[in-house]
Amino acid sequence: MILTTRVEFVVDGLTLAGDLRVPGGAGPRPALVFTGPFTGVRSQVTGLYADRLAERGYVTLAFDHRNWGESEGLPRRDEDPQGKLRDLRGAVSFLRSRAEVDRDRIGAVGVCLGGGYALKFAAFDPRVRIFVGIAGAYNNPYSMRSGMDYQAALAGLTDVLERQDQGGAVEYIPVVSSSLEEGEAAMPGDEPYAYYGTSRGASPHWSNSVTRASVRELVTMDNMMGADFLSPKPALIVHGVVDRFCSPEGAEEAFRRLDQPKQLVWVDAKQHIDLYDREPYVTQAVDATATFLADHL
Repeated sequence: MILTTRVEFVVDGLTLAGDLRVPGGAGPRPALVFTGPFTGVRSQVTGLYADRLAERGYVTLAFDHRNWGESEGLPRRDEDPQGKLRDLRGAVSFLRSRAEVDRDRIGAVGVCLGGGYALKFAAFDPRVRIFVGIAGAYNNPYSMRSGMDYQAALAGLTDVLERQDQGGAVEYIPVVSSSLEEGEAAMPGDEPYAYYGTSRGASPHWSNSVTRASVRELVTMDNMMGADFLSPKPALIVHGVVDRFCSPEGAEEAFRRLDQPKQLVWVDAKQHIDLYDREPYVTQAVDATATFLADHL
């Protein structure tokens, strides 16, 4: 039996909301902190994985990052890479304060964009013993630059920030749009819409809206660098063999740059969002994660 409790903790003066899941039985137990997809909230992907890994005996904390979901922070629905890393630091501090947790056995698990955040965070926080990335986006400017007119993109996004710096309103765009809708979206295409635009990803704390400036953070952040600094901590990467949004090549590069101990597990998923909520893929990812944690955490 899993006891799930809504919790709050403060980071940089902001109150963040989370769900602490504690397995029944004697403790203290090893713990996992979760960070998830771009625009995601804890009642979506991270909550699912937190629940499944709590069933395997781990205390888990899925939470809403600053600016998202039930957590405080302005502008709303704005990607803040450095803030997210500080949120993860605060989440680990919170876990280490709990009697249910073995404070010396804490791991970071990231899904999608959270894979890169968890990797970079784990690399530079000595309290974190292990990293797991599932369908991870290991963003870095080098790979982003190769797929777009990089300087033109930066110019357009900087214009947005300049208007806001000069007193203009925060500008927003949809997160997803269906193929039948016109207009700009942060994640265009049928596949993101199939999760976020339908009942699959429905949550009262998620809105189909994100700051336009968030796109600048996606194309300028370097989370891949965490792979160069994680050693000697163990690392597990679980990835779909086909993924149009978080490339298998990115997972392979992160794995190559990691030192031992490390493991790369390929799942026969054909869409990125298969690893969000579809079976048998979620169970395969959870099984691989639980096995790796049992050996290394």
